Amino acid sequence: MNIIIRAAGLIKSGPERTLIDDYMDRAGVVGRNIGIPNIVENAIDIRTKKSRKQETDAILSGTKPGNVLVVLDERGKALTSRQMATQIAHWRDDGVDTLVFAIGGADGFETDVVPTNAVKWQLGKTVWPHKLVRIMIAEQIYRSLSILAGTPYHRD
Repeated sequence: MNIIIRAAGLIKSGPERTLIDDYMDRAGVVGRNIGIPNIVENAIDIRTKKSRKQETDAILSGTKPGNVLVVLDERGKALTSRQMATQIAHWRDDGVDTLVFAIGGADGFETDVVPTNAVKWQLGKTVWPHKLVRIMIAEQIYRSLSILAGTPYHRD
């Protein structure tokens, strides 16, 4: 299974970019050993989009039939790291080819455009800046894959 983060906005350099790259690199090393060979980030430039619908279309345009789409949304389901790891393992073991995590623009996703079969998760009840959401999902992917690889988890 492959994992893709599709996120609104560009992060070219700085501490946020460093953290994202670090967690993506770590996840890539762990993932290759447990059947998840590719973990990538696609930054979607939404500056020319004139509506939330256009932003949503641009972000979700990279998903294909058969992909599992996880939309990060403040109204989504909150999971523990272990629950996230378990769900990722189920999708991998069920033969899902690609898992896509989508991060919307500042106003979120146009709900009418999001596919009805999309999974909605949240990263807590508070609202986070998009740069931090990208770091947080990269870290949670790394943490989930580490749990699946059997590394010690301090919450056990």
